[in-house]
Amino acid sequence: MAVQTTFRRIDSCRVELPESYKPGMRVKGVIYVDEILESGLDQKCLDQVANVASLPGIVGASLAMPDIHMGYGFVIGGVAAFSMDEGVISPGGVGYDINCGVRLLASNLRRHEAAAKIKEVAAAIYREVPAGVGSKGKLRLLHDDFNELLKKGARWAVERGMGTPDDLERTESGGAIEGAEPALISEKAYERGRTQLGSLGSGNHFLEIQYVDQIYEDEAAAAMGLFEGQVTVMIHTGSRGFGHQVCTDYLEEMATAVRKYGISLPDRELACAPVNSPEARSYLAAMRGAANFAWANRQCIMHWTREAFIEAMGISPRELGMRLVYDVAHNVAKIEEHTVNGIKTRLAVHRKGATRAFPPGHPELPQIYRKTGQPVLIPGDMGRVSFVLAGNEKAMHETWGSTCHGAGRMLSRHEAIRRARGRSIYRELEDKGIVVMSAGRETLAEEMSEAYKDVTNVVDVVDKAGISRKVARLRPMAVVKG
Repeated sequence: MAVQTTFRRIDSCRVELPESYKPGMRVKGVIYVDEILESGLDQKCLDQVANVASLPGIVGASLAMPDIHMGYGFVIGGVAAFSMDEGVISPGGVGYDINCGVRLLASNLRRHEAAAKIKEVAAAIYREVPAGVGSKGKLRLLHDDFNELLKKGARWAVERGMGTPDDLERTESGGAIEGAEPALISEKAYERGRTQLGSLGSGNHFLEIQYVDQIYEDEAAAAMGLFEGQVTVMIHTGSRGFGHQVCTDYLEEMATAVRKYGISLPDRELACAPVNSPEARSYLAAMRGAANFAWANRQCIMHWTREAFIEAMGISPRELGMRLVYDVAHNVAKIEEHTVNGIKTRLAVHRKGATRAFPPGHPELPQIYRKTGQPVLIPGDMGRVSFVLAGNEKAMHETWGSTCHGAGRMLSRHEAIRRARGRSIYRELEDKGIVVMSAGRETLAEEMSEAYKDVTNVVDVVDKAGISRKVARLRPMAVVKG
């Protein structure tokens, strides 16, 4: 639905919803869109941005990135920071797929070397990495092993030979957020997650073999080990049914907390609790466990992907040289230090469909990226391109160190399936030279390119706005979907 209200354009990359847009707003809303993407803004998304602006203790503004689309409570593409004294924690500001994120692998291979066996490689990955609705991983965890994993995250997998300590340095938060409490997670969540470690899942999750087709910034690309013509792999998945159940469980608790603390909400999907309340602390501890599960999941998938390449191509690990560039989360809430009115302040930052984009020199970055800024991984759709960006200082001043996370849906899954009737998306991708391995035709219809905004437009906005900058463009060679 086209926007029927007025908002003020701040500059070529941002529009503002004033506090007068909707009763109860405590701060303004700011949406990063240019005139091209502005035409696709939905009234319901604007209302969700305004609703978040009404939450207690929100600081600065209710923010949305150019990949904005409607979500549960918060928009997908939303960023909001809350005071530790007066603010709240809301599961809707993280989402159901806790720590859905992206991991980028780089190799020594060049495009022409992989192209000769790309079908064999894709088939080997499809065998090694389970995908699809209800897919189960190759590992079966006992309860004590699961508890250890929830605290250690990616390190749990590395300690079992699925990676190296260098991988942890190149993963956001070292691959685990401290403070996870397995005892606060339901048995139902355990049952859903026990067999899913090392699986992609379905929907927009994917594993994509790509090649670097353009470098925008030589220094940052060199720091990340990227060069033109190089074969890379992008992994996009999260905490699977485990994280979904954690979110479901705590939304019920937060609905009770809203009444207990007398919080007035414009939308019940924004159910929340004061940051320092027992309910909020319990949710954060459970959410951290789910986030750590997701990092372990992507670490396992990376290990099996490397093995699939070696098997299918008949080369040695040294020849393959597959290594981690970086791993980022884009559905998470973190307690971080930011500058507010010139004072360093701890805030509860919710990123839902938004990626952290810390700048050069930030103390949380590994030494290898201190000079260039944090790698930011932005997947597109399976028929177009993806991007590698780097964080900028301006993001710390405007967006709590955040940027976009992907292309952003334009069509619902139902509408995408309707529009794909009579077409063979598989054949269309094959005609573009893209090999596809998928559990079903319906998934390909749901995820066809037309269902998404053009990621190039999205990335151009954040690049022009200065909150992150383009480093490299990646083009698909093969896609594995659930």
